[in-house]
Amino acid sequence: MSLRDQALQILLICDPHDKALAARAAHQLAQEATQEAAGKAAAPALSEADRHAQLALTAEQATIMPGRPARPLLVSATQVPSRSPFTLEGRAALLHAICHIEFNAINLALDAVWRFAGMPTAFYTDWLQVAAEEALHFNLLREHLQSLGHDYGDFDAHDGLWAMCDKTRDDILARMALVPRTLEARGLDATPLIQDKLTRAGDHRAVEILDIILRDEVGHVAIGNRWFHHLCQERGEDAIALYPQLVQRYEAPRLRPPFNEAARRAAGFTTEELAFLLGAG
Repeated sequence: MSLRDQALQILLICDPHDKALAARAAHQLAQEATQEAAGKAAAPALSEADRHAQLALTAEQATIMPGRPARPLLVSATQVPSRSPFTLEGRAALLHAICHIEFNAINLALDAVWRFAGMPTAFYTDWLQVAAEEALHFNLLREHLQSLGHDYGDFDAHDGLWAMCDKTRDDILARMALVPRTLEARGLDATPLIQDKLTRAGDHRAVEILDIILRDEVGHVAIGNRWFHHLCQERGEDAIALYPQLVQRYEAPRLRPPFNEAARRAAGFTTEELAFLLGAG
């Protein structure tokens, strides 16, 4: 089975534990294949045929896209209650929300691997790495949630991340602009604020997990930025001028301060892009 076919099969897995395990295993195998190919005249992890193959869902696959468990119940973002992290139940609900984001992020990365044909090999290996790291984040959060007497699925959740993934399914440039470097980049801004609350609530393990997530998410947003600019250059588009057009076309949220400017710069946002976010562009 080709790497992109494998990504699709993992995307369709419903059980969160099995999906996370499979994503990490697929990345490990791809790394080993790449290292072996670099050391001798072996077949690369991703063949030319695999890169350019146009994959399609069967009717059965389309009904379970993406694979996910029966719970959490998915509701509108406005229906997800806001709870204080200074109670055990409220802290569990907050960590559950982040856990759900990480589960969605596994799916988002896998979807980028299988859906978009004709990209350089590095595009696919980049997003498979992201899927594996998001799987690690999900597992860390789920284990901590279980230590608090809860589990993934115990609270309702919303589906904003996957909704934008679906909206941008036909345009890889829009996907790179509006998922990793818009919705996921918002995590760079939100994480320090959440960590402050969790520190005051005395949950130091959760703060440690969010340190790992923030470190890795800088890299994930950087990957989104890199491929967004690659595609803009390839299509002859001005990245600064195009971005607000895509925000409007796909009805993406216009982000508001505060911004984690240091993390965003580390993730590849330019001075001009930060100025636009701050309303000066």
